[in-house]
Amino acid sequence: MSFRFLVPSEKVPVVDGRSLLFVEGKTIALFNIASVFYAFEDSCPHQGASMWSGKLEGQILQCCAHGLRFDLATGYLLHSTQMKLSTYLVEVQGEQVFIVLNRGEQYAAL
Repeated sequence: MSFRFLVPSEKVPVVDGRSLLFVEGKTIALFNIASVFYAFEDSCPHQGASMWSGKLEGQILQCCAHGLRFDLATGYLLHSTQMKLSTYLVEVQGEQVFIVLNRGEQYAAL
């Protein structure tokens, strides 16, 4: 069963911005890269470090703890399919931004 979380307008990041949200017991990072939104659980799959403050180059996000780099378009570790961020579908309707959470499933953000 899916749950659509309406991101409060003050938490919707501006272009090239990011915000941190607490939804359904999860900490979710929301990035706006060139007007495309990406949402993922704020936890590196390697050892659980926060990804929110990582270095961003285009749509590649680097973990602060160990330097692993993830493609936000797919959620996968760069050049690998062995490790993946827990990503969530993002829907935009007019001025509203929704994060779709499906219990037990993971999505690449659109």
